[in-house]
Amino acid sequence: MLNIHNLSVAFGGEYLFEEIAFRLNGGDRVGLIGKNGAGKSTLLKLLSKEMAPDSGTIATEKDIRIGFLKQDIDFEQGRTVLEESYQAFAEIKALEMQLDKINQELAERTDYESESYNQLMVDLTEVTHRYEILGGYNYQGDTEKVLIGLGFKRKDFDKLTDTFSGGWRMRIELAKLLLQNNDVLLLDEPTNHLDIESIIWLEQFLKNYSGAVVIVSHDKMFLDNVTNRTIEISLGRIYDYNKPYSKFLELRGEIREQQLNAQKNQEKQIQQTEKLIEKFRAKATKASMAQSLIKKLDKIDRIEVDEEDNSVMNVRFPVSVTPGKVIAELENLSKSYGENEVLNGINLLVERSSKTAFVGQNGQGKTTLAKIMVGELDHEGMVKIGHNVQIGYFAQNQAEYLDGNKTILDTMIDAANEKNRSKVRDILGSFLFRGDEVDKYVKVLSGGERNRLALAKMLLQPFNVLVMDEPTNHLDIKSKNVLKQALQNFEGTLVLVSHDRDFLQGLTDRVYEFKDGGIKEYLGDIDFYLEQRKAEDFRKIEKGEQQIQVKKEKPKANDYQTQKKLKSLKNRLSGVEKKISQLEKDIATIDHELLMDYDSTIAKPGFFDDYQGKKDNLETLMEEWEKLSNDMEQLD
Repeated sequence: MLNIHNLSVAFGGEYLFEEIAFRLNGGDRVGLIGKNGAGKSTLLKLLSKEMAPDSGTIATEKDIRIGFLKQDIDFEQGRTVLEESYQAFAEIKALEMQLDKINQELAERTDYESESYNQLMVDLTEVTHRYEILGGYNYQGDTEKVLIGLGFKRKDFDKLTDTFSGGWRMRIELAKLLLQNNDVLLLDEPTNHLDIESIIWLEQFLKNYSGAVVIVSHDKMFLDNVTNRTIEISLGRIYDYNKPYSKFLELRGEIREQQLNAQKNQEKQIQQTEKLIEKFRAKATKASMAQSLIKKLDKIDRIEVDEEDNSVMNVRFPVSVTPGKVIAELENLSKSYGENEVLNGINLLVERSSKTAFVGQNGQGKTTLAKIMVGELDHEGMVKIGHNVQIGYFAQNQAEYLDGNKTILDTMIDAANEKNRSKVRDILGSFLFRGDEVDKYVKVLSGGERNRLALAKMLLQPFNVLVMDEPTNHLDIKSKNVLKQALQNFEGTLVLVSHDRDFLQGLTDRVYEFKDGGIKEYLGDIDFYLEQRKAEDFRKIEKGEQQIQVKKEKPKANDYQTQKKLKSLKNRLSGVEKKISQLEKDIATIDHELLMDYDSTIAKPGFFDDYQGKKDNLETLMEEWEKLSNDMEQLD
């Protein structure tokens, strides 16, 4: 599908990667990994033809279709969810406009015997045929099914995209990629801003995807569940193995150990040979033998050990002053966005030195409550902040607040005060911004580098409470581990919003689950929460699946009733699906007849009542299908 040969890219005179080569085939699901700034996003842009390499070639098959999911999504203002999703069908929409234009001309003209009128009829047939081949009669139904599968309700279809959170917008973009039927998918941090339910859906889709996929992600679990190949960019080179992430790490470590052992053995042989050369050089009778050994030594291929980039952040969060015992007290707190009530009657007490996790699906109010606690949102109810409390807030989109036209150093100096301005370079160094790197402009930094800078900038302000909303977004795996260690050592109070189970394990001592406008407290860490919910893992909780018990128990009477109800629901669902399929075919046939012979079609007795009746019936059946599906999920 894609053949990458001797590809090189340089920035500021330094190579990001140099003469790398690999091939992508159908069925490859590649995890593209490396530290922040290694060139992962740049490589995706090269593969998508968004930018050109300094040297090298990317050969592609003819008519190959490439879908690219970027870190940052820009939607055109004023489009509804459906309208934005329909952007996946650019050619079909263009054909619709052609058909409208042709039909309008046919309706207005009366020169039925003319050559131009005949040409219009020929054009109508050709455009209609192309429209049919591309699925023009089915694309609207397909779009609605995909959106419902991704968690949207029918009432959401006509809402504007700018009224949705980043996670929901990402789902719309994923829907577009799925509907486009691309040959290659390039996904840059697809799990950022997604809740677990969406991640599970994406995993399932990618597992069944027949084309090639290249994924940049720092989510270990996601990479292990999806990929069958790993390409690491490190120090300008790539390391390519047909293994998912965790197995790649093991294999990479084993290979490097073998290289080290082979290098040691070779070094011993070289040293022995050099001793012999020195020994034989001194004797005239052995001079020819010495020359022979020198030539042999020159011909040896020196074993090289793969370089490792072990540079990591050095983070420490100091506590400013000791606050009172109560950090924050919330009573009967509620928050609505228009008619959408996100939080209702919340009561919450945050005590000094507590470590709290907020978990739950997107849109359930986690970020909203975090913003209310730091005073960024108005609300109903009481929020009382305790004595001597100083809050450091890391927002989900913290990096967006940075000025792209400033350098890294200027960003820090402008945020510093007289007391800590002298420490700016030391702080930057601990976040891997060293030497001339501090003179880089913020706009050229990768997503992970911007996150690191935002964390460094936060250290310039005094705090004893940390409220962090998805702080691991864009951070590479090593940086995530360092951040986790720093938060474990933090002696202040922590409130953490995250979907990352690996990151949360052993980090918090209480969990609040957000659901249906309320919160539920679990006094323990994330593993305790999982145990209490009797779920297999964090991912299944948000999907609503309960853990299968190890012990086999005798079926109870209510289990039998449940199975009976499930069977009945399945039968009803199957019947509804058959009716929906038939109605969609009937409506598509009528639409086709309208296009081919509008006047004769509408002249049929009761045509409009019959046509509208079928559409109304289809709408009712789709709502029934959605209700039956939800009922089955709850019973299951």
